[in-house]
Amino acid sequence: MPSPLARLPDFLRLTRLDRPIGTWLLMWPTLAALWLAGDGLPTRHNLIIFIVGVYIMRAAGCVINDYADRHFDAHVKRTHDRPLATGRISEREALTLFGVLLAIAFVLVCLTNLFTIMLSFGAAALAASYPFMKRYTHLPQVVLGAAFGWSIPMAFGAEQGHVPAVAWWLFVANIVWTLVYDTWYAMVDRDDDLKIGIKSTAVLFGRMDLIIQGALQVLMLMLLAVVGRLAGLDGFYWAALAAIAIIFVHQQRLCRTRSREGCFQAFLNNHWVGILLFAGIALATWQA
Repeated sequence: MPSPLARLPDFLRLTRLDRPIGTWLLMWPTLAALWLAGDGLPTRHNLIIFIVGVYIMRAAGCVINDYADRHFDAHVKRTHDRPLATGRISEREALTLFGVLLAIAFVLVCLTNLFTIMLSFGAAALAASYPFMKRYTHLPQVVLGAAFGWSIPMAFGAEQGHVPAVAWWLFVANIVWTLVYDTWYAMVDRDDDLKIGIKSTAVLFGRMDLIIQGALQVLMLMLLAVVGRLAGLDGFYWAALAAIAIIFVHQQRLCRTRSREGCFQAFLNNHWVGILLFAGIALATWQA
């Protein structure tokens, strides 16, 4: 058996700490919610808790995702060499790591307040259930969006002690955004998923994918416009939404041939969507 140090790269791959894009796609809406809830200046205490929590929960989500897909990943070009699929990490080790990460996350949330602690059980349930949804529904991306977006009501709970309407509008917008970028991601694997029977929005949308993706992108912008109105944001925020609209057009161009490379680049491009959303909210609330 290799030493723990020699196996460290496998555990880094299992938790995706070597691939931070997923962490940032979770981080940006979390920070946006904290800034909105804190009127432009969240408490340092909550900021540290949520930043660390994002890393922990994203790692936990990746572990349980690979555990759920351990018998399928070997048949998919992009995932065939993942540590669980190849046996370099055992199922027991993966489940133990998942439990440890959830325990650490719970310790962190216990440093907030009772309301946020109660909300955290929803986060754990969503993180644990998402990977198995692709067995039963073509809409696992919706569950992923709820899991990634649950930090939004939690951020408001930690900062304000309740979840106002604007938080739920931002939460729904985040679900739609996740549906968009994870569909681009699923389009990379669509051919493999069709062969092994994995369900996804990419499979569900079929040849209507680009049209439906465009409609979802417009819907996200409309939902974010409601957020801006409810929060009284102006100036920088609306400029950020305009820039996001331009990025969405660019994503459509990247995916027009539905190539694996183009769809993957469109997925990665959503990092800039998150940056703009956070920057727009941070600057608009600071300006106010």
